[in-house]
Amino acid sequence: MNRLTPEQRFQIAQFYFENNGSVRNTYCALRPFYRRQNRPSEQLIRLTMERFRTTFTLIDNSHPQRRRMVRTEEAITTVECSIEEDQNESIRHRSQELDLCPSTLWKILRKDLGLRAYKIQHVQELKPNDHQTTRRFVEWAQNEIAVVPDFHKRILFSDEAHFWLNGYVNKQNCRIWSEANPQVYIVTPLHPEKLTVWCALWARGIIGPYFFKNDEGHNVTVNGDRYRAMITNFFIPELNNHDVQELWFQQDGATCHTARATMDFLKDTFGDRLISRFGPVNWPPRSCDLTPLDYFLWGYVKSLVYADKPQTLDHLEDNIRRVIADIRPQMLEKVIENWTSRLDYIRASRGSHMPEIKFKM
Repeated sequence: MNRLTPEQRFQIAQFYFENNGSVRNTYCALRPFYRRQNRPSEQLIRLTMERFRTTFTLIDNSHPQRRRMVRTEEAITTVECSIEEDQNESIRHRSQELDLCPSTLWKILRKDLGLRAYKIQHVQELKPNDHQTTRRFVEWAQNEIAVVPDFHKRILFSDEAHFWLNGYVNKQNCRIWSEANPQVYIVTPLHPEKLTVWCALWARGIIGPYFFKNDEGHNVTVNGDRYRAMITNFFIPELNNHDVQELWFQQDGATCHTARATMDFLKDTFGDRLISRFGPVNWPPRSCDLTPLDYFLWGYVKSLVYADKPQTLDHLEDNIRRVIADIRPQMLEKVIENWTSRLDYIRASRGSHMPEIKFKM
């Protein structure tokens, strides 16, 4: 409650003097006359009486000037200069500084200056040698593409991801408006249920999903033995319909991927066409910018599988299978073509992280 009527000010003054100048007692005395959220706060009572001692009147004679609401050339130039000085200031604070209506300022920023508000992105910290390792891989990949133009379409990119059963609850976007606290809780188990999913993606399709489970059907942690069993019993049989002699296989440097027995098996299958830590071609660590599953697949699937709020792991698994099966080949072709654009950007930036906004599809 920011503004008071003259009657409310006189009422505050009456109770204030009756309670010997106690702000707290005045606040309590007003309780029968207001609902909880409409009652003048203690700070507002204190400010009202301090103004009375200064001006000797309870009438508010101040008439703040209305902020400018016209998108003039002068206003646009002022806002542009303000943005050049500080890009991080909020609309509310900037509108106060420039004496502009917030809605007018927003229109100038969006419509006249063509600006958008972007959130800060969290990226994985790169180690001192990561830039050089990434540049070396990018140069190798671009040299291969120069020799074989469709080289990037022959790479099978692979990765795992966790899908949490309670992943669709977003506290930041959930608000319940009520006079009293409704005490709504989301019950979360100590160890939330999840699915660990593996896929391989390339220009012609997706191999998977594969769900890591034990004999009882429960989710299990990926270790070297389980990963090698998946490669042997699931992934390799799925490749029978393709010419393995022309395909490359990529995996990241997770310990469960690079066990000696697993690497020996993959080298026997793909020969020199293995992109991995300890492989013939080294995959640069902490390079999620170059993994189509990280920059496309997992985010795309997670944006859809929670739409109907699955309550069981079986329901969540069915959703994951359905969403992945519905991905069209044309979309995958764009994702792989996007990979070559990422090579160009990373080479130009000398191995640094890239802004995701550059590569919308």
